[in-house]
Amino acid sequence: MLTCNKQLRLASTLFALMFFSTPLLAETATETSQSTTTKYAPTSVDMEVKKVSEHVYYVEGVPGIATDNEGFISNAGFIVTDDGVVVFDSLGTPSLANKLIQKIKSVTDQPIKKVIVSHFHADHIYGLQVFEELGAEIIAPYGAQKYIQSEAAASRLEERQFSLEPWVNEDTHLVLPDTTVEKSNTFKLGGITFTINYMGKAHSDGDLTLLVEPDKVLFSGDIIFEGRIPFVGSADSKKWLDTLTRLETGGLSVLIPGHGPASNNPKETISLTRRYLAYLRKVLGEGIEDLTPFEEVYADADWSEFKDLPAFSEGNRINAYQVYLSMEAELLEQ
Repeated sequence: MLTCNKQLRLASTLFALMFFSTPLLAETATETSQSTTTKYAPTSVDMEVKKVSEHVYYVEGVPGIATDNEGFISNAGFIVTDDGVVVFDSLGTPSLANKLIQKIKSVTDQPIKKVIVSHFHADHIYGLQVFEELGAEIIAPYGAQKYIQSEAAASRLEERQFSLEPWVNEDTHLVLPDTTVEKSNTFKLGGITFTINYMGKAHSDGDLTLLVEPDKVLFSGDIIFEGRIPFVGSADSKKWLDTLTRLETGGLSVLIPGHGPASNNPKETISLTRRYLAYLRKVLGEGIEDLTPFEEVYADADWSEFKDLPAFSEGNRINAYQVYLSMEAELLEQ
């Protein structure tokens, strides 16, 4: 079922523009589009467009924590059809999204029609306002509105306005989607069939994947990480692991994860995230059953399989603690 939120999005956008005193409020759509190259702080990151199939391209962020590489740590992709472009995720700053749009324009003169949002984590959504200005339809998983209007979202944005300034600044605002997705569905554009798979609560409170059917290319979002430690945060690690176990990869030619390089061997690529989550749940679950404090469990665990991966030192302990707490809660619910 699809739920439209045009009025909410318009009200939110007008409020954000007035609140942040954006000087472009009175400009026409054409003037706004022409000014996007100068409106946002320039970014110096290397953003190479990689073509993986007849219609599909992506850009790959570096492995690292949220503020590394001017915020360019996650992937985004785009699909060129005869009737417009579909974008998957919008990157972690408006400046990065603006650069991505220039890259898309270097490939095709087709307009950007839709942006599919895999989930609402900051490194995937802060570029949405740039696509909104172009008039693209924003499609996101169910629950997006609740997150956007939450204290957690406001707090995260305030932190990034400090840690990623000037690329995220006082003019950066969250964007309400036009359409929210509650179950898997398909749509066609320019003769290409797309399937949006609603994965529900896994890596986040709501995750989507996108299958480009004729090319057999799957954008997985952050339910799959490659080449770095996954970010767990407030994820439901049990459901996330179950989702990966059920995920069908047969027949895929390419899998593009939320982080890391595209893969021609999807089964192998899924393996890292699945092994990591399974190990966290195994070692921490055993400690909880034995009533062992987290510090002892963590110190005694053998992290050798993952310790050399990027973001391990910054994220592993936090991930482990979050899983420890969530598995304690699971035990109490039984």
